[in-house]
Amino acid sequence: MDKTRSKPFRSLAVRNFRLFAAGQVVSVAGTWMMVVSQDWLVLDLTGDSATALGTLTALQFTPMLLLTLYGGRLADRHDKRLLLTLANLASGALALALAVLVLAGDVRPWHLYLFAIGLGTVNSFEVPARMAFVAELVGPDLLPNASALSAAYFNTARVVGPALAGLLISAVGTGPVMLLNAVSYLATVAALRLMRPAELLRPEPSGRGSGVTDGLRYVRARPDLLVPLALLAVVGLFGFNFQLTLPLLAKTVFHADATAFGLLTTAFAAGSLLAAFATTARSGRPAARTVTGSALAFGVSETAAGWAPDYVSAAVLLALTGFATIYFAQAANHRIQLGSDPRYRGRVMALYTLILQGLTPLGALLVGWLTSRYGARSGLWVGGSVSLLAALAALPASRTRRGSRTATDTGSQSCGPAPLPPTRSAGRP
Repeated sequence: MDKTRSKPFRSLAVRNFRLFAAGQVVSVAGTWMMVVSQDWLVLDLTGDSATALGTLTALQFTPMLLLTLYGGRLADRHDKRLLLTLANLASGALALALAVLVLAGDVRPWHLYLFAIGLGTVNSFEVPARMAFVAELVGPDLLPNASALSAAYFNTARVVGPALAGLLISAVGTGPVMLLNAVSYLATVAALRLMRPAELLRPEPSGRGSGVTDGLRYVRARPDLLVPLALLAVVGLFGFNFQLTLPLLAKTVFHADATAFGLLTTAFAAGSLLAAFATTARSGRPAARTVTGSALAFGVSETAAGWAPDYVSAAVLLALTGFATIYFAQAANHRIQLGSDPRYRGRVMALYTLILQGLTPLGALLVGWLTSRYGARSGLWVGGSVSLLAALAALPASRTRRGSRTATDTGSQSCGPAPLPPTRSAGRP
């Protein structure tokens, strides 16, 4: 076996990916500082209203529910590097406008709601392009490692960002933190423009006759993609609502200040970071039972976190939940992405994003109602219990796939073309 395949940071040998990762660490850290600031601010402005926080989360993710599939179509047709540059500039401009309002003391809840809608719209195009772009940076052989490292730097930023935000909010308020986030987007823009386009491994662009519905038909014809996507839908809808449940748990159950809230979020992110590094050793497409097993572990850990008796035990259980969250999401990501034809990857990953993040508005509204009626803990233990039941329901399908592995489950996962579904007339969306 090639020794380079066992190195956890082997993708960083690729210059373009190294630039991309460096820019993302800075930008994502700023984003997580913004998340903490935004959530803390809306609770302050609305008297700790769970409904207001749920509405804010729902508005941020609603555009993704409506536009992400179209964003994936654009990613398959156009230069992903250019799309990402424009998206990060737009996000930075939105963040700057909100920071100015906060610093001027004129911010109102509806300003936060408008910002959430605007950022969600940009993310509808940025996220599928970014996820598909990683394959262009490193190629199929390094894709599992690069994907795992992407999760690692994301969660590194998720550890640093909330902890730093908690300290800064206590010291200088939310306005300067939001301003730092606006500036952080320039790191990604600079990294993208410093790349060498000739070294990108671009697939042949999809033609005009290849649209959103063609991507959906492609996925429908692939049961090995449908099962993890369906499991991801249930877990994402009910279990992945931490942007709502964590601030409510910190503030209404443990009566924590901004610093303690940041540390609770950091504990969750630290577990996520460990999971991301654990998956860097993966060199091929994970089995269906790996996806299902990690979903089971997630359901158990989140349910336990919902019943944590004190702040310290909650932090420990949330670290375990964070580990299971990323391990499951990465297993599903790798199984879906490494089983997809490169020509359809933008649309397949857009569907992945739509399921993982686009369903968040529904989940946020549901959990917001649940926690306002039954308390912050209910959002965790209900989400964990439903996720556990979904994983148990998916177990028979995992065993079936184990007994009859497809061609995409074997070999080195070169990500070459898979059988394509029949297409309809050109020009169909």
